[in-house]
Parts: sequence; structure tokens; C-alpha cells
Amino acid sequence: MEKLLSALRAAGEPTRLRIVGILARGELTVSELTQVLLQSQPRISRHLKLLADAGLVQRNPEGSWVFYRLNDGVEVASLLAQFIAHLPQDDLTLQRDYERFEQVRQERAARARAYFSANAAAWDDLRTRHIPETQVEEKITAHIGDRDIELLVDLGTGTGRMLEIFAAQCNRAIGFDISPEMLTIARSKLDNAGFENCQVRQGDCANVPLEDGVADIVILHQVLHFLDDPLQALNEAGRLLKPGGSVLIADFGPHQMEVLREEHAHRRLGFASDEIETMFRQAGLSYKSNETLTSQTHDLSVSLWMADKVQG
Repeated sequence: MEKLLSALRAAGEPTRLRIVGILARGELTVSELTQVLLQSQPRISRHLKLLADAGLVQRNPEGSWVFYRLNDGVEVASLLAQFIAHLPQDDLTLQRDYERFEQVRQERAARARAYFSANAAAWDDLRTRHIPETQVEEKITAHIGDRDIELLVDLGTGTGRMLEIFAAQCNRAIGFDISPEMLTIARSKLDNAGFENCQVRQGDCANVPLEDGVADIVILHQVLHFLDDPLQALNEAGRLLKPGGSVLIADFGPHQMEVLREEHAHRRLGFASDEIETMFRQAGLSYKSNETLTSQTHDLSVSLWMADKVQG
């Protein structure tokens, strides 16, 4: 009873109800909310604290920024849905809020395009060295299959491509990445596609702020070769998986291209299958399958490995 009363009291104020309506359209920082609501940052912060204390919104720190989004927990989801459903569609204040929200999203997209443009040359150079990403993605979707996914976690999500691919197949999908610039691109892409069931957060692959045993699928797509300790990431994947859940790794096979260390910050020059299988066992995962994709016209092979978390 007290939780319900706390939620009702928190939402029962004009600005806080406006915040709920805005966050229903996507996550925002405090500074972005000030742009939308045309109110001071201290005032917005006070309102957000009340909403967070009542469990209606979530705080996701990302470096010096904090992103806010509606709490997607089952305890408050139906209540929030009722709040949002009863917001009047013809209210001029809300309409202007939504217009300014779209302006903020457009500014975010512009920053993403600027970053991509500045770094596109390096990324394009790497892409020419291995088989087309579309072929890799086709194989990834084939390995995952058509199973229903309650929660997919993408570790090292980068620009959020895995979330885009599996959005229609998931109830929820969360991508974690350490790079704010990559997350800016990912948010822009997910916003433009309208994938409201997907979100991205800043986080380390070896220390993800999620509870044990919550994920049906964990993906590490072109991530392990950047890490000092790949086994830590696989241990974390194992922790996150439900019994019967699966982890999929897509990464380079062994190679000798030292230039990738110098120009692309690769820590490891690919992985042999027996090394990945050993790490699966060490992480308490049951090896399931692997497939290697090669081409005579490309220098690098790409391998896919899958493992399951044993039930019981």
C-alpha cells in the first residue's frame, strides 16, 4: 500500500507528470530535460529525485552525465502505463514538451553523425579487412534462431547494431558500452527506429549493473579482442544468464595483423576455438557450437561461438 501511495504522491504534481510523459518517449539527461521543460536544473533535479525515490524513474550514470528513464520493473509498469494513457492528447503544454523533446533528439542525432563522420575512415578501413558485416549478422541471427527473448544483453554494444537486429524478437534489450561517443550513436539509431524496448547504458563488460540470472541471451560482438581479460567478460555473461540461456561470441580468428593493435587498439590478435572453449568451461558454460567465416578476398576470418548455461 505504501509503495502505491508514494508513487501516486510523486506523480501527482504538474511538472512531475510532464516528466513522466516525456520519459515515456525516451531517456534524457537532466540538462536535456531542462531544455524540454524550460525550467532550471536544480528544480528538475528535485523533481527527478522524488520520482526516483518513489520508484517511477531509474537513474543510469554515464561518466559525468546521468540518464533518466521510466522504471521498467513489473511493480510499477502498469501504474506508469495508466498515468501515460490518461495524459490529455490535446494539452498545449504537453504538445510543446513533445515538440522540444523531438528537437533534443535531433540535436543528439546531429552529434552522432558528427562523431561517425570524424571516425568513419578508420572504421571503413577495418571493415575492408574481413567479410561483409551483413554476412556475419545473417549467421548471428541464424545461431540465435527464432526463440522468444525476454531480455537480451549486448556487452560492448558499440553503435547498438545487435539491439537493432533483435529488437522485434525481444521484450527488452539492453546494450552496455564504455564509450560515451558510441552510446550517443546507439541512442540516436534506436530513437530513429522507434525501438522503445531497447536501451543503452554505460558499463564495463566485466561489471554489469544487472542482477544474476536475468538474461536469456548475452551477445559479445567484436568485443573480446579489446579486453585485457576476456575471461572476466565471459564470467559476467555466465552470471547474467538464466539457466538454459545462451551466450554468443562473434570475433576474429587468430591473425598476425599487428597494425590493428597500433591503429585500432586491439589487445588480442583474434582467438582460436580451443581457447574460447576453455574460457567457456572456466565460466561454467557448456560449449554448444562454432562456425568460422572466411573469404579469399579478405585478410581476417570471423568466428561465431555459442555456449549455454546448464539448467539446474
